[in-house]
Amino acid sequence: MSSIQTTPDRPANAAADARAATGNSCVVCGHDDAAAPLYPGILRCRACGYVYADMRLTDEELFSLYNEEFFTGAEFSDYAADAKFFRKNFALRLGELKKFLDPARHRRLLEIGCAYGFFLDVAREEFEHVEGIDITDEGVRYAREELKLDVVQADFLAHDYGARKFDVVCMWDTIEHLREPHRYVEKIAAHTERGALLTITTADVDSFNAKLRKDKWRMIHPPTHLHYFSARTLAQLLDRYGFDVVYNRYCGFYRSIGNMAYNVLVLRQQKPQLYRPLERLGVGGLGFYLNLYDIMYVIARRR
Repeated sequence: MSSIQTTPDRPANAAADARAATGNSCVVCGHDDAAAPLYPGILRCRACGYVYADMRLTDEELFSLYNEEFFTGAEFSDYAADAKFFRKNFALRLGELKKFLDPARHRRLLEIGCAYGFFLDVAREEFEHVEGIDITDEGVRYAREELKLDVVQADFLAHDYGARKFDVVCMWDTIEHLREPHRYVEKIAAHTERGALLTITTADVDSFNAKLRKDKWRMIHPPTHLHYFSARTLAQLLDRYGFDVVYNRYCGFYRSIGNMAYNVLVLRQQKPQLYRPLERLGVGGLGFYLNLYDIMYVIARRR
């Protein structure tokens, strides 16, 4: 998860952004008052199809969701304990990203929402410099002290990067958490130049699984997931700030049996008594690869 947001400098298309900032306009297309109910508590823009939670969180409310408990009970059973699975996932993502890298051009990487730093640790040998930013106390501490990474604990939009430019910016499973995702893409554009790459993974609300499950789809769970993009609406958002999508594929994940059981039995069904026997059996170290074809891996290039 990445940092919470404040208002950055205005972009070239400031009028649309000013409308979106009011809370009544679409953050993708800028249309006013185009929202229509899709599911209980979930809205869709009639103009472009962008889907989002009908919630207005303050920075403080959003920040409070991503404390240490988020990684040790509220969202994950034990995030750090699943490090080997996260590293496998990040190795897969890096493998795809490398197909688009020019070693002479893409030397400095920034990860927004770096959590415990597992991706940065996997990627550090491929770049001249890698760094990250996140708001979580324990995640940043682990990345700094255990992995010796260049990570700052800060709000990305409030953090002063001066005139620095990055060649690759990554947001893995982050954009859906943000209060105003367009502000992030705007600032990323300000700190990248022509040919830079932006990578994003997020759920696809137009996928077969999402349409089949509707409001029971596992990815719909505000307030931690606030935004539900499709390939089209995400491409439209990126285009507004000068990025062209050059790759979009569904990606799978290695998952631990322990964390999947925790999510189903404890978080969803509220039956911890069924989870505890599995925990005692030590199934947390076991896992498998799964692709439900509803998570997009997008790579976009700055034009």
